[in-house]
Amino acid sequence: MTIAILGGTGPQGQGLTLRFASSGKRVVIGSRSQENAMEAAQAVMEKLNNQSGEVIGLSNAEAVAAADEFVILSVPWSAHNRTLVDLKDTLRGKILIDIVVPLAEGNPRKVSMPPEGSATEAAQAILGSDIPVIGALHNVSAKTLGDLEKNINCDILVCGDSLEARLKVIELIKTLGVMAYNVGDAMSARCVEALTPILIRLNMSKAVPFSHSGIRIWAPEKKSDQ
Repeated sequence: MTIAILGGTGPQGQGLTLRFASSGKRVVIGSRSQENAMEAAQAVMEKLNNQSGEVIGLSNAEAVAAADEFVILSVPWSAHNRTLVDLKDTLRGKILIDIVVPLAEGNPRKVSMPPEGSATEAAQAILGSDIPVIGALHNVSAKTLGDLEKNINCDILVCGDSLEARLKVIELIKTLGVMAYNVGDAMSARCVEALTPILIRLNMSKAVPFSHSGIRIWAPEKKSDQ
């Protein structure tokens, strides 16, 4: 399986590249600069240290074309819409996994939702209904992703208007050794994306004894028969 990660030169994108590659998948990092993508791919391969998986760097359009089905969008919010407009035709026949969070400019502890309601909904509006957009992986720490010696310490909330695409993305994410939950249509992304600045605020706070925290879904405890 070949997965494309657009914006794979950033911390979140490189972390996801490392995780998917270490699970045995071929990952293509996409960037506006193919040179930057190739450098990022080399850095990830060095971290893999002869583990399974392959990582290469290409331009954004070439990376999308190389993907079998899944394309992950991991660009800064400021580049989100422009990137999708440029790649709309290339994305036909693919599933876009949008992990972008519209954080407020200059303040990552606040969110600034677009008129559509969320980044996921904005992406769907740009691409049209023929290209499924699935929101996922919004609440995972880049530092956690980039450290293969640690398990991913959170569950993944998955949303989007196409149920078929949603279920495919859930199965893909489970290959990373985490639980993924179907939390509904694209409108749910308004809640899921808004959790990220709350986590950032907690992780930056000196009042809590941890950082790089995530979200977990806990089942009720079973009552003992005794």
